[in-house]
Amino acid sequence: MKRADYNTRPRMGVLNLDENDKRYRLTRYAPSEALSPLVKHFWMVSWDLNGADPYLQHVVPNPCVNLVVERGNTFFFGPSGQKFSYLVQGKGSVFGVKFKPGGFYPFIRTPVTTLSGNPLDVSGVLGVDAPLLEELLLGDGSDLDKVSYMDQLLCKHLPPYDEQAILVSQIVLQIEQQREMLRVDDLSASWNLHTRKLQRLFNQYVGISPKMVIKLYRLQNAAEMMERGMNCDLIKLSQDLGYHDQSHFIKDFKAIIGSTPENYVKKSLS
Repeated sequence: MKRADYNTRPRMGVLNLDENDKRYRLTRYAPSEALSPLVKHFWMVSWDLNGADPYLQHVVPNPCVNLVVERGNTFFFGPSGQKFSYLVQGKGSVFGVKFKPGGFYPFIRTPVTTLSGNPLDVSGVLGVDAPLLEELLLGDGSDLDKVSYMDQLLCKHLPPYDEQAILVSQIVLQIEQQREMLRVDDLSASWNLHTRKLQRLFNQYVGISPKMVIKLYRLQNAAEMMERGMNCDLIKLSQDLGYHDQSHFIKDFKAIIGSTPENYVKKSLS
């Protein structure tokens, strides 16, 4: 299994990643070739804050389903349109699988929107119960052994090839990489898909709308730029993101990121 390069690693929605590196260990591993069309990566987080203050880690959601293996809380979680906050305290670890956008649907053949606020038990998908996964993946053993076990388990349940899942993944990748992609109509035209067809695909395969996916990536881009001090002209930034109303940008940024753009810049530069 190949480990990600952490000198150039993407934040993938983890806010203040460089600062919080000092508090926990985050690693990502690429899946096997067989899984690569559907799985983005495996991820592992561990921390030891005994004797230190707990803190909230904030994550802007990606349009991906995650299998999260955590003591007493092991489920498949669907994507969300809201920031997720996790209280990091004491000593612990979490193992995860991030599926590519659209990559989880072939495993369940049920619209991913059904996972919204309704995490899915692992046993029906993988044929093993949560306590066993927690024991195998959160106990002693090397990272590579744990990743190899999960990779083989997913391969055992690998669904048939799904052309639509690959298409959806490519569409979302375009949204992620082309920052000028700001409107659903432009996205539809780019892929020669009717807007309603695109919305149905996202409802079924992604779990959130194309409009929300665009918003999540653009606001995540904005937060990363602020963290790096790359663009502190908030009026220009909001216009570059397609907002014609500054108050609308502030409202969306606060809803997704958790603070106003001005406060986020101040905190990032302090």
